[in-house]
Amino acid sequence: MRAALCLKREGNESLKVTDILSPKIVLGSVRVQVYAAGVNFADALLLKGTYQVQPPLPFAPGLEIAGVVSEVVGENPKFCIGDRVLGLLDYGGFAEEVIVNENELWNIPDAMSFEQAAAFPVVYGTSEIGLNNKLSVGSGETLLVNGASSGVGLAAVKIAKLRGARVIASASSKEKLLIAAQFGADETIKSDDDDFKGRVKRLTGGRGVDAIFDPVGGEVFDRAFKSVRAGGRLLIVGFASGSLSKIPANILLVKNITVIGYYWGAYRTMDKKIIENSFKQLFRWFENGQLAPAISHRFSLDQANDAINTIVQREAKGKVVLIIKS
Repeated sequence: MRAALCLKREGNESLKVTDILSPKIVLGSVRVQVYAAGVNFADALLLKGTYQVQPPLPFAPGLEIAGVVSEVVGENPKFCIGDRVLGLLDYGGFAEEVIVNENELWNIPDAMSFEQAAAFPVVYGTSEIGLNNKLSVGSGETLLVNGASSGVGLAAVKIAKLRGARVIASASSKEKLLIAAQFGADETIKSDDDDFKGRVKRLTGGRGVDAIFDPVGGEVFDRAFKSVRAGGRLLIVGFASGSLSKIPANILLVKNITVIGYYWGAYRTMDKKIIENSFKQLFRWFENGQLAPAISHRFSLDQANDAINTIVQREAKGKVVLIIKS
């Protein structure tokens, strides 16, 4: 089988597509023939050796896949050969076949394509649990979404609207803000606007936003931080800008602001039931036509380096997907 392997941790040009032996199946897992794989910022961090997980070399990146079950083992497997599924991995998804723990696998709705399924779990899972379990965004509240045209940003915009919130979208260009507006954002602001705080204040009647969803960090986070109301909440989802934020503790104290750190992948082992319930809700919304992944770029397995670069250079306006089998 073919896979896009990282041979050295040298960043987003380090993948080489090569033939490797098919992985061996083990009890409690299934073999999946991969049709599509989602591409995430975490994959770029894996290639640099700066992600929470650091696989032994050589390895294939890829946290989320969609395809067809091709082999099962054991007397009472949870899945059948031919099942259409999406799956979660620590790494390894940029390959024609993967072995997935059956507890990290879900049957996908009949109407969901493999491309949509590969684009689904990380961004929608991150947004749904982040907005529901962590931020508890409710009807009538105002949420600021940074990086609103990214895969996770667009998912957050859509889910926040489904939860009854008013959404202010922040992104780096007018083109990206237009996409966020098409996904339901009520108001938009360029993330480098010199009057960012003033704009937010005017849009909220001088009050500030109730909550912030931030997958960007850096200067974008710093501007947003100044626009949260007293008693508001901030969810730190990631650092797509490549820069960490320094949060002034005195402002947290004076304004009674709650800052929440959030790594969605931890729930895979920390509290799997939360992920199970989240996917049930997300699949219901999909089947009802209330949400669908926005895929802005499609690449072949041979173009895996280009796919990673699209993420790193922040060119994606939605989700990036590898099409491995058509």
